[in-house]
Amino acid sequence: MNKLIDLQHITKSYGSNIVLDDMNLYIRENEFLTLLGPSGCGKTTTLRIIGGFENPDSGRVIFDGEDITSVPPNKRQLNTVFQKYALFPHMSVEENIAFGLRIKSRSSAYDRDKIRYALKLVNLDGYENRMPDSLSGGQQQRVAIARAIVNEPKLLLLDEPLGALDLKLRQDMQYELIRLKNELGITFIYVTHDQEEALTMSDTIVVMNQGYIQQIGTPESIYNEPENAFVADFIGDSNILDAVMVRDELVEILGVRFACVDKGFGEMRPVDVVIRPEDVELTEPERGAMQGVVTHVIFKGVHYEMEVMANGFAWLVHSTRMCPAGAKVGLTVDPYNIQIMNKPASVDEEAIGVNE
Repeated sequence: MNKLIDLQHITKSYGSNIVLDDMNLYIRENEFLTLLGPSGCGKTTTLRIIGGFENPDSGRVIFDGEDITSVPPNKRQLNTVFQKYALFPHMSVEENIAFGLRIKSRSSAYDRDKIRYALKLVNLDGYENRMPDSLSGGQQQRVAIARAIVNEPKLLLLDEPLGALDLKLRQDMQYELIRLKNELGITFIYVTHDQEEALTMSDTIVVMNQGYIQQIGTPESIYNEPENAFVADFIGDSNILDAVMVRDELVEILGVRFACVDKGFGEMRPVDVVIRPEDVELTEPERGAMQGVVTHVIFKGVHYEMEVMANGFAWLVHSTRMCPAGAKVGLTVDPYNIQIMNKPASVDEEAIGVNE
């Protein structure tokens, strides 16, 4: 796929607060890319710079091969859907969607055809004459999306658009957005702090923290192979431990040596280790690599979440087999499920991402 957006050395500050520091990122045509990170990490600022709502202090925004850094938002081939739907309350659904079309002064017959098509895409056939205040939150969001896609932009920017919806509606809209992206062939750039949303919808996830990109990859690679402790901790639940890389394929965790598959970290070198809760196997005490006691148990529906105190560390364990609080258990981990990472040498290195 060709590059549609290419952000080159983007820097943005507000006073003494550096929000983006020499960011480089490209987005391909027909890609669903999610900017994911905690509040203040720079993801919304990145989106606003792409949309033309903010100007970078330095750097360039290249759109389909052309420099659009100084081009105003209304001249860019993109539309934005915000968390607040910003529908006109005195206009019907049809009038809201038609607003952008009429600015372009096309025929009313053309407008009507485009509006019907947009409403069909968001499953709101027959809602043309409804007023916004008669619609549910999910329906209002669909109208906002229909208004954004009716002009067939090359790029759709979505700034936490599902944040105001309840859980069931959010899940429904996630599937709707995936379907729309596939049907329309539009590139989506999506901003969220919700890890589940990012993992569910994205082709590519960009994890950000403190103005820096921590990792770029598919949902599978981000989850299964985090490049640093921040990514591991932010994406899903993790057991993150200090460890020592004894040699290739052998790591010492909490005084116990485990076989692993990682190489190239040197010998007797401090490292960070990530083990996902679902990758910790509970056995009879004598069969475990280390022994512990179950301290807490919570039923989560599809699995039990247990805390196991072993070798002075509170292990988080997800399993379909429940062990009651107070039970003595053994813990084992498959070598392929132990993720070794470089340990940052400083706070600054930790913010930038040591594996970047």
